[in-house]
Amino acid sequence: MNRLLKLGIVLLVASCGGGNYSAPRNLENACAIASERPQYMRAMKRTERKWGVPVHVQMATMYQESKFIGDARTPHKFALGVIPIGRQSSAFGYSQALDGTWEEYQRDTGNRRARRDNIRDATDFIGWYMNGSQRQLGLSKYDATSQYLAYHEGRGGFARGSHRSKGWLMGVAARVGQRSEMYRQQLRSCR
Repeated sequence: MNRLLKLGIVLLVASCGGGNYSAPRNLENACAIASERPQYMRAMKRTERKWGVPVHVQMATMYQESKFIGDARTPHKFALGVIPIGRQSSAFGYSQALDGTWEEYQRDTGNRRARRDNIRDATDFIGWYMNGSQRQLGLSKYDATSQYLAYHEGRGGFARGSHRSKGWLMGVAARVGQRSEMYRQQLRSCR
């Protein structure tokens, strides 16, 4: 085989490998994330146009759920402290969507090929979910704190107020709201 053909085969095989699922280097700066991963910003802006969920709300949610790691999974559960018996939940990917909720999203949107480790699909999922939370619960798409509570607890749980008895979750949601505002201010300066 000639060199050019060998190089072509190597490049083809390398391109079929897994994606870059690692987190961006500086998660504290929305402009740095946008600069390092422009495909993230394109996906989030597309979701904002489609579903009306602001980029900064999507970013804060994704930070909390996966730290922008595309193949993030929940930790393992252990029997007797040492024997792994599965994951804490079926949450996976950038959005940490559960299997059942992801399947509902695929049905509702007709996007059967959507993958949780694809940034475009993950941001679209977040937009779809938060749009539904606005319709069903009356939550503003700009209210990252309340949207996150509904995202974490499910809309039914949120409607029942299940989050109110979870001080730790209320703290997490408040931090999501603060991060959303931080990202909003940063994005204004880097556009």
